[in-house]
Amino acid sequence: MAMTFHVDVVSAEEAIFSGTAEMLFAPGAMGELGIMAQHTPLLTSLKPGELRIVSGDEEQYIYVSGGMLEVQPHVVTVLSDTAVRAKDIDEAAALEAKEAAEKLLKEKGAEMDYALAEAQLAEAVAQLQMIKRMKNVGNR
Repeated sequence: MAMTFHVDVVSAEEAIFSGTAEMLFAPGAMGELGIMAQHTPLLTSLKPGELRIVSGDEEQYIYVSGGMLEVQPHVVTVLSDTAVRAKDIDEAAALEAKEAAEKLLKEKGAEMDYALAEAQLAEAVAQLQMIKRMKNVGNR
């Protein structure tokens, strides 16, 4: 039997996931992270992307808009402004947000917040990639 650890995923609005896992994959700011039981303690920022929690044959997919990941030997905590289960992501809204951010970036007006537009684009692209991946997982 594989070793497990406890995972909590919390957004600003609610607790999204609380349970055990054998492995957790997260979109770290410096690259993809893979966490297993008794991992070395770690505190890192997250970029927008997919959080994947593996427990036996079951996998949970959660979109995070960024945030923080804290790893302790037996507990992993993910804090994110926005965290949404993959099945609950609105594809039409993500496409609309992507198009709006791309339009803002093309305009490059003096009053435009370039960093905000880039962040919005990154979040929309991450959501769309997750939707695409979930469709591929469903077709297996």
